[in-house]
Amino acid sequence: MTDHWDSIVDVLVAGSGAAGLTAAIAAADRGLDTLVVESTPRWGGTTSISGGGLWMPANPLMLRAGVRDSPEEALRYMDEVIAEAGPASSPERRKAYVRTAPEVVAFLGRLGVRWRRSPDYPDYYPDRPGGKVGRAIEVAPFDTKLLGAWYDSARSKESGIPLPLMTDDVWLLSRAWSTPGGFVRGARFVFRTLGQYAGGKRPTGIGGSLAASLMHIVRTQQTPVWLSAPIVDLIIEDGAVVGAVVERNGRARRIRARHGVVLAAGGFAKNGDWRREHHGIPGYSSAPEGDLGTVIAMGAKAGAALALMDDAWWGASLLGPGGDPRFLVAERSLPFSIMVNTGGERFTNESASYIDVGHDMLKHGEAGPMWMITDVRHTRRYLNTAVAGQAGKWKRAGLLAEAPTVEALAAEIGVDAARLAATVERFNGFARTGVDADFGRGRTVYDNYYGDPRVKPNPNLGPLEKGPFRAFRVYPGDLGTKGGLLTDEHARVLREDGAAIPGLYAAGNTTASVMGRTYPGPGSTIGPAVVFGYLAARHAARHAAGDPA
Repeated sequence: MTDHWDSIVDVLVAGSGAAGLTAAIAAADRGLDTLVVESTPRWGGTTSISGGGLWMPANPLMLRAGVRDSPEEALRYMDEVIAEAGPASSPERRKAYVRTAPEVVAFLGRLGVRWRRSPDYPDYYPDRPGGKVGRAIEVAPFDTKLLGAWYDSARSKESGIPLPLMTDDVWLLSRAWSTPGGFVRGARFVFRTLGQYAGGKRPTGIGGSLAASLMHIVRTQQTPVWLSAPIVDLIIEDGAVVGAVVERNGRARRIRARHGVVLAAGGFAKNGDWRREHHGIPGYSSAPEGDLGTVIAMGAKAGAALALMDDAWWGASLLGPGGDPRFLVAERSLPFSIMVNTGGERFTNESASYIDVGHDMLKHGEAGPMWMITDVRHTRRYLNTAVAGQAGKWKRAGLLAEAPTVEALAAEIGVDAARLAATVERFNGFARTGVDADFGRGRTVYDNYYGDPRVKPNPNLGPLEKGPFRAFRVYPGDLGTKGGLLTDEHARVLREDGAAIPGLYAAGNTTASVMGRTYPGPGSTIGPAVVFGYLAARHAARHAAGDPA
């Protein structure tokens, strides 16, 4: 029977990452009684342990800095790089995204989010029409003392970095002891950290800062957040979602949602069965343990269409000795390194967007493991955050090999020595001329972003000449899955026939991505998560006001 409810709210939000918290904030700001439920004991979702950037074209910070941009330029760029990707990236959804992004930035800024630009971070295809540098934004380091005891249950406290780290720190800190710019940024970061702690603050940065800033607004709005409270079923009347069953403290509670249920509980990155079914691999994901696809399955059961289930936010990853994935960004792009397949041959532009590298790994890696090969200058000059002083432990686990020559290294990792030597010799020729004739590495400003400006003539193409050489075992990892519930420009969940399911919304990795099968720029996961979470709440508010649209 649906005439008995344990609780009645206007909007029920499942998930406490950027998508869910933004939806909750926007709903509460419109005067809607809102409840957030999180399936795990920790709030913040994948957002908390991410880089925390948002790709927000034509945002107010960008325009105030005098950097020209417009929704029209962003749309042209998206059309160029995404191309045709099905209804998940429909023209209507793309337009809704680029037109709403500036509004969301201003809205959250008004409520206290301290936005900062990442002025040097390029779009991932900056040479394509409409491409720009500096569309990404992030949140300034956040003092977690403002959350009091509530921060004890933050995912970022358990798995994040308790330092005031920002996105534009990362690319320079990776070469803090090898370039003047890196050294200066490292010194600034040290003084920033010491200054905040000396001032009695307890700072967090990147994704942890974004999640904490949003949660602080949620707490200020007095919106309740239930932890360890998964949605276990949707309640449907006459084809409309009118509420959900939430399990809390061992009891199933029937929650009536008068104006909408927003599903924003992540993707299915940790669901091994689904990963094997849809991706053909068990999955090596950096997403948190609650990313099981439960709400995607509920949406499908309610009649929702699914899309892009075979894709993810791929990228090369190392697996730590404990089996935990370590996502590679700067390490594979810096000079004096290449990536090779089991045959000892290069197969990708190592400095390209991580999703492109991931797609190439899946295309060429069926026969066995892949390897990142480096010479001693890569080891000495650059910070490898994945290994970070634990090389011995990695070697004992068989995840890292080291040898005085390329041929000896090939024997260590089971690769044909002559072929690997030929690959290295060919690459070294490219490094000397500055032109990668095979894959174009180092051709764009994005490639160069994670390069070393001291290395000439191409900052991404240092030759592999000096031992000892290292080989890191590399896997096709990801930051989360791309596929899920199909939604429209209002974040309404759609049926196979294109009709919206009344009362059901979704955002974030629970949905099929508006970015299609690519990754236009830094923050292309969190940016849409925030925008479509906001749009879901705005549409629910119109429903509450009696607008049938």
